[in-house]
Amino acid sequence: MAIQLLRALTNVTVIATASQPVTKAWCANLGAHHVLDHSQALSPQVAELGIGDPGYVFSTARSGSGKPTSSSSSLHKAASATSTAPRSSTSRRSRRSASHSTPKTHSCGRGCRRSTSPSREILRQIGELVDAGKIRTTLTSILGAINAANLPQAHRLIESGTAVGKFGLEGFTAQP
Repeated sequence: MAIQLLRALTNVTVIATASQPVTKAWCANLGAHHVLDHSQALSPQVAELGIGDPGYVFSTARSGSGKPTSSSSSLHKAASATSTAPRSSTSRRSRRSASHSTPKTHSCGRGCRRSTSPSREILRQIGELVDAGKIRTTLTSILGAINAANLPQAHRLIESGTAVGKFGLEGFTAQP
């Protein structure tokens, strides 16, 4: 979704990372200008693009090694959609003058009413982009009902690193 939102709402050059041909194609199809291989060193790949160092880094998850996902020395901003980045990753980013923040887009400040919640406006704007055909769902499959048999299957798929897009489980069923 981040690739699509950046393309729809900004003029930045979007550089995504993926390591498999199918996920590289997925990122390109979602609108990434460039797709780098995160299983290889990123700095040489960025240099090869000839567009300079990224001004912003948006990371939705930490790398498997716990290391920062970029070694660029001129990063200005970094944001994470998760709070699972290891301490060493965050402190290394900070030494390069990149900030690490976990926005709370679904929280409403003290005295805030639900009708004026920031997330309400964000979701309204996303709805408009969906209606206009500027962004689309990243859901690629439904694995079945939420039950004891399907939860491990979903977990294995996540751990395999081979999932393309997002998948879901729906509804509850009783086990036989």
